[in-house]
Amino acid sequence: MAMRVATGQPVADMHDFSSVVLPGDFGQSSIQTFIPETKHTIRGMMLDYWRANGAAPVYGNPISEPFASPRGYYSQAFENAIFEYRPEFEWTDYPTVRLAPIGSSLIADQTSSLRRDRRRQAGGGDPRGSIWLGLDPGSSAVRRVIDEGGFYSDVTGHTVNRDFAAWYGANEGALFLRDPLSQAYRTGGITMQHFECGALMRQGGEIKLAPVGRRAAEMIGVDLAPVERDGLPTFKEELFTSLANPSPGDGSLSTPGRKWVEVSLGQQRMWARQGDAAVLTSLVSTGLPPNFTEIGTFRIRTKFEKQTMSGFESQSGEVVSLGNNPVANASFWEVKDVPHVMYINDQAEALHGAYWHNNFGNRMSHGCVNQPLDVAAFMYGWAPIGTMVWVHE
Repeated sequence: MAMRVATGQPVADMHDFSSVVLPGDFGQSSIQTFIPETKHTIRGMMLDYWRANGAAPVYGNPISEPFASPRGYYSQAFENAIFEYRPEFEWTDYPTVRLAPIGSSLIADQTSSLRRDRRRQAGGGDPRGSIWLGLDPGSSAVRRVIDEGGFYSDVTGHTVNRDFAAWYGANEGALFLRDPLSQAYRTGGITMQHFECGALMRQGGEIKLAPVGRRAAEMIGVDLAPVERDGLPTFKEELFTSLANPSPGDGSLSTPGRKWVEVSLGQQRMWARQGDAAVLTSLVSTGLPPNFTEIGTFRIRTKFEKQTMSGFESQSGEVVSLGNNPVANASFWEVKDVPHVMYINDQAEALHGAYWHNNFGNRMSHGCVNQPLDVAAFMYGWAPIGTMVWVHE
């Protein structure tokens, strides 16, 4: 049965999941937790991506239970955005949980009293009408923003100033917030700017996502009623990282910011970061030639606490097949019970523990990132599915 919202437009039944693709078993967190601040729960893929991308300090707390969105996606509303599980990106290097494109609807709601000529229905003008209009790419205003460290969107014609651009870059705004839909403007002592999937605000010296999730959820008829705890544990990061950090950096589990992993092939070293701080740093072993570890930006896509790895390699040592698929003139190799495996790309490269050597700091693998056993065990809990992994020289 369809529900109707204030606009009179029919939307899908938010409780009917029969027509949406639910996240499969990719090794996401098995713990369902309760958030007492908003009296809602969070679990599975939504919990993993929320943790990976900054949790409450970035996206706010959940304000709904999972629902089937009008766009046909498994979704959950948070204070600052609406998350959608996007199965079409499941076997790519892109995130499979994205932010719903709520920006245009929020702007339409905000400016509903304005005519197309930006004058109010009851008469008079809108002093901020120009913020919705794109800029000429060759204008002095655009050049000034770029010279000062901001950027210009060729798609929408809007600029993003240096400070907002810094937040946008540090939080993968191109993938999550997408393109700007307005210029930055002042309102009530706050600087605001709208994007396709949310809004940024500066209040005092702090830049953060604006709390637009509730209004966006209300507009599509999401049930925001609180739920009972029902014996669930209160969310805290220690639920997932119960092991002691074997190689601490300058950050801690309470450091704000999204999680990401940096791997340097040249230094044979890895850093687990939250925001700009390194929670952990460790020597690792990446791929020996001819099986070099792939360079690029990836995400943790699947996780296995233990897995046997096998394949075939040519006479030159190049891996030419994985699993038990034989290749002519190639020799079989197998490593049993590899611990704490976290795959990051379609080349079957993973972060995992290595019990068969202690030569970390030197290239040793078929392309995976070998970690000391205690480091791999800690990382398995610390890094949920969706955590960005940057591999570089």
